[in-house]
Amino acid sequence: MGERRGGLRGRLRQLAREVAKFGAVGGAGLLVNLAVFNLVRHLTDLPVVRASVLATVVAIAFNYVGFRYFTYRDRDKSGRTREMTLFLLFSAAGLVIENGILYAATYGFGWDTPLQSNVFKFLGIGIATLFRFWSYRTWVFRAMPAAGTSGAAPGPVLPAHLPEAAPDVPAEPDPVGR
Repeated sequence: MGERRGGLRGRLRQLAREVAKFGAVGGAGLLVNLAVFNLVRHLTDLPVVRASVLATVVAIAFNYVGFRYFTYRDRDKSGRTREMTLFLLFSAAGLVIENGILYAATYGFGWDTPLQSNVFKFLGIGIATLFRFWSYRTWVFRAMPAAGTSGAAPGPVLPAHLPEAAPDVPAEPDPVGR
């Protein structure tokens, strides 16, 4: 029982580290997204949602670099085409979630002052972030197969209570020390 609890504790620590790194990259991406959005809104005549879509695309490119080379740098790098395709697919779904909320607020309710636009953009980013965290960690940046397993491509990361979950393997120390 103690060994099982230690394995759970280790997985929780590893998940907490991953959430912190995802949050650091996502926080920087949030700043990029909001900065580009407000610059485009104030410097051009683009409608609110188009300015938001443009800002989201810039933030997606910024976030990919951060996720690939910081948050998930220890994950499987063998299928970059697949990884990029899935990243763009799930990012596009997040873009629809994020900007769908802004669209509903702006055109459905008529809430389109700069403050209201920023509030609903921020709300949309928050909801889309939950989806992105789940999809990126599960499908895009997959964990490396455990040593001694077949060379088959790993599937999505499954919760530990499912029988298909990999046995407890001690995590390698994080070279950055976080």
